Amino acid sequence: MSTHSVRSGLVPRARPLPPADRRSAVLDAALPVVLEHGRAATTRQIAEAAGIAEGTLFRVFATKDELFAAVLDDVLDPTDFAAELDAVDRALPLEERLLVATRATQARFRRIFHVMTALGIVGPPRRADPDEQRLEAGRRSTARLTALLEPDADAFRVPLAEVVRLLRLLTFSGSHPHIGEDALLTPEQIVDVILRGTLRPTAPATPATPVTPATPTTEA
Repeated sequence: MSTHSVRSGLVPRARPLPPADRRSAVLDAALPVVLEHGRAATTRQIAEAAGIAEGTLFRVFATKDELFAAVLDDVLDPTDFAAELDAVDRALPLEERLLVATRATQARFRRIFHVMTALGIVGPPRRADPDEQRLEAGRRSTARLTALLEPDADAFRVPLAEVVRLLRLLTFSGSHPHIGEDALLTPEQIVDVILRGTLRPTAPATPATPVTPATPTTEA
């Protein structure tokens, strides 16, 4: 940046980027601004964070609401999450594999919750036309979680689909700031419940001491 630009407060001309890359760069810059300021975040703040002029920002997103919707869509996109699951070493013991997968799942849920809270969204976003590609990506993520457990399928007393469902439900509720009441579950707690439940092992019953019947007496 030139000395003149610094002194005058001007933002230097943004380096030309393909539209998809420019959009991605703006979203990356917008996320921390939205998390800090919520809907009060200004397009000027976001443009400065992205290192572009405000006019350039509006060539990518027509309105601030459109930008906020794109930030939420971006954090909901499961592509990075799927890549994390693909990178898990299948040679790890079952418990370690589950821990890595649970940490990734919890991190994803918490990012989504933080953005929704910052934007004042209290429920799942409603879409008039669900994105089939995104739904399919979500199904692939579930399939990846199932594949992580497949080598140990015989170790479970319920089908793998049920194990994955329980894992997702427990991680979702145990990571939500309102459901968890600020006492969020750790990945270790979640995996422990999934693998072992909450009951103590039943101790074998102690055999009762046989009672010797009394010898009958004859009254005189």
